[in-house]
Amino acid sequence: MQNSHTAATGQQIEVGTQFIPAARQQAGRGLIIAASLGLAAIIMVQSLYAAGTIAIGFENWRPVLYAYILWAVALGAGQVMVRGEAGHRALFLLPALLFTIVMVIFPTFFGIYIAFTDWNLSAFDPPKLNGLDNLRTLINDAYFWNALLNMGYYILGVLFQYTIAFGLALLLNVEIRARKFFRVAFLLPFMLSPVAVSWMIGKSLMEFRFGPLATLMRHIGWSSPAFFTTPWIARLSIIALDAWVWIPFIMILLLAGLQALPKEIQEAAKVDGATPWQSFWQITFPLMLPVSVTAIVLRIIFQLKLADIVINTTAGGPGGATDTVSSFVYREYRERSNVGYGTMIAEVYLIIIIIFISLLLKFVSRWMQRETNQ
Repeated sequence: MQNSHTAATGQQIEVGTQFIPAARQQAGRGLIIAASLGLAAIIMVQSLYAAGTIAIGFENWRPVLYAYILWAVALGAGQVMVRGEAGHRALFLLPALLFTIVMVIFPTFFGIYIAFTDWNLSAFDPPKLNGLDNLRTLINDAYFWNALLNMGYYILGVLFQYTIAFGLALLLNVEIRARKFFRVAFLLPFMLSPVAVSWMIGKSLMEFRFGPLATLMRHIGWSSPAFFTTPWIARLSIIALDAWVWIPFIMILLLAGLQALPKEIQEAAKVDGATPWQSFWQITFPLMLPVSVTAIVLRIIFQLKLADIVINTTAGGPGGATDTVSSFVYREYRERSNVGYGTMIAEVYLIIIIIFISLLLKFVSRWMQRETNQ
């Protein structure tokens, strides 16, 4: 039941090992396989019954939940029977695995299933499989491609946000009066909800008739200061509102990076006679590249989910000019109650995001390696 070996010092150390009978291991594997097959069978039967393919099934999905709990217990017991002490250690990881299955894997596959159904909440009919009809509708949907194009404009706006945020970070990194006050003041927009910002600024400050900003524009000479009726002006207004919320996020990341830079290098540049502009482009900016790339990539990921400001200010108008994919999906769900088609849009958009972010990270990694080698 246990063996021993000699350490380098010559001291005798005993290490315990556990012998697991073959019959017990086979029983554990059989328990896991039987529980897994039973869970798969119940899920398949209930899915076919819910789709109307077969007439035998359960009234609700509660038996599937019970089967999942029994499968989890059988999986844990089987692990202990097969692996012994290693199985006991694996039990600590089991809750995380079960949580991932329930909250990530199952919703993903269920969403894929819903994407291939005709399910409208305004109708009394249950969801029915319709094959590739939703995908064909999506390919021919001009509003979807317009929303996807708008996402390109909004992502380009991240570069505008980065430029302003870098300037603010440089300003707040130098010794100025009331520096702590300005740091807190510039962070205030980030502390507000985008929904509150869209109503406070988009619906009030930029209101066409009585908004203070619209009134100021009339005094300047803009006869019809409608910020959300002309497509390009509406897009720029959305970009401006979104920038007001998110510039502090980029700024605080860049400010942290600036404060971590070694001051000896900048002082040496001053001794060598470098101007502030030369010191920035040749020292500060190159050293800040890792932080800058991280801030931009994170901001792009957040930007891909843009919806709340658009929904509360323009609802995607005029004519879908300010729509994002997320706001378009929201409108399909809320206004048209089209769950099947809305889920298909969301699933396709998820695939596009995964591909885009993967290519972006690969490009950034190669570019950073090339810059570092230089």
